[in-house]
Amino acid sequence: MTERPKNIALSPDGSAVRIVDQTRLPGELVFLDLRGRDELYEAIRALRVRGAPALGIFGAYAIYVLSLGYGAADFLPRLDEDAAVLIASRPTAVNLERQIERIRVLAHRMDGAPADELRAAMLAEADAIRAEDAAMCRAIAEHGLSLLREGDTVLTHCNAGPLATSEYGTGLGPLLLAAERGMDLRAYVDETRPLLQGARLTAWELQNAGIDVTLITDSMAALAMKEGRIQAVLAGCDRMAANGDAANKIGTLSAAIAAKRYGVPVYILLPSSTIDLRCPSGDAIPIEQRDPEELRSLWYERPMAPAGVSCWNPAFDVTDHDLITAVVTEKGVVHPPFDIHLKELFGGECT
Repeated sequence: MTERPKNIALSPDGSAVRIVDQTRLPGELVFLDLRGRDELYEAIRALRVRGAPALGIFGAYAIYVLSLGYGAADFLPRLDEDAAVLIASRPTAVNLERQIERIRVLAHRMDGAPADELRAAMLAEADAIRAEDAAMCRAIAEHGLSLLREGDTVLTHCNAGPLATSEYGTGLGPLLLAAERGMDLRAYVDETRPLLQGARLTAWELQNAGIDVTLITDSMAALAMKEGRIQAVLAGCDRMAANGDAANKIGTLSAAIAAKRYGVPVYILLPSSTIDLRCPSGDAIPIEQRDPEELRSLWYERPMAPAGVSCWNPAFDVTDHDLITAVVTEKGVVHPPFDIHLKELFGGECT
């Protein structure tokens, strides 16, 4: 198994956030050192860093790196301004907002402390966020693996592996853990149009892990289920509402509808930091709209649609809770009714 790269870390001198540029995969493994607010913002918008848990970790380290330029007199106002800008870069992913807010609130609680003391506390909190995510990913992988059997083939959509988190990932965690233990699981991987995270990232991660992986287009998933090729759908999540509605990469809803038709269980795997109990249902989750050129020309040698054609390009859809068989968290597997059981398991932790 090829060693998985650390997708988010501080640069050796501590002055920048170092990331794997996910837009360059699978052709090149490129690391970027990011320091300024504009380039940190651009890295999120351009999906150089992506995945809900990874965005939370990145946001925590990003706000620390930006604080290196703050003076004592304007520390908190500049922190608030930079936090708001970074949070606005991807409004659907709740982890980004939650972890940046965690750092910001910590700094405000220490109002009046020397700037160096504030920065040291912020860095320690960012390190804690990363360590917590690693432990959560391992626990999610364990609980998710308990739902699968030797020889199963699962369908994945988008990328919910190590690149999207700190360690095993969420949706891919059970597959990677099974590979470590010599358990035979196979995967069909949706390309995940239009940004192709499945083709570029998930297929790359699973192939490097020695897992039997078959790449398909999104439109082939229903037929694969109808023919009995798929025993489970595993997906991550960018924000889950209190009733269990799950916002994930566009196309997840289509896969879940097909799975319901053909009796295939749908498992949503996520850390508690992705559950937003303040949000009553998926109707209240903001859906990011992206550049039409992602449909017209991105990834193509030449444009593949008429110039100027109108495009609708939502980045996410919401899978209704009644299409979800179970939600897998670091604390265990949650079954319907989700509006009751999520609150019972997490209480105020996800608010």
